[in-house]
Amino acid sequence: MNHRNGFNPLSRTTAHRRAMSRNMVTSLFRYERITTTKSKALEVRKSAEKLITRAKEDTVHNRREAAKFISDEKILNKLFTEIGPRMKERNGGYTRVLKLGFRQGDAADVVILELVDYKLESEEEKAEKKAAKKAPAKEEKPKKAATKSKEAAPAKKPASKKTSEKKDE
Repeated sequence: MNHRNGFNPLSRTTAHRRAMSRNMVTSLFRYERITTTKSKALEVRKSAEKLITRAKEDTVHNRREAAKFISDEKILNKLFTEIGPRMKERNGGYTRVLKLGFRQGDAADVVILELVDYKLESEEEKAEKKAAKKAPAKEEKPKKAATKSKEAAPAKKPASKKTSEKKDE
């Protein structure tokens, strides 16, 4: 019987289950959309929704409680600065589960777990982002190399002058 069982152990040890849950929640907040099995998604959803509820109010206590679960500082910051404020008007239901079908190898239910306000990027937007990333990256690399050589050259000359002054004395 399965009466009053509060969670699905997912056939894993406690340490493995906690680590997997933390990793999946971090990935959900990083990419705002992940593909996984139905049973894992339903378990991850519980902790993700609780964290988003905490992130709606940015206090030191809420940040520390969320930091117990999310170890990546960038993702923690994203949760409190972007995701939390976006969900401010919602009273719950921050995630959705979309069914994809069955996995080939073991016929497990595969689903997409995503944040409710997630929007797919069009191919044009992706191409624009790639072009924007490539253009500044090409310009910055030669400038850095030029500044390093300029900074290194003057540093050597004054050192040689000092040694020549000491020889004169």
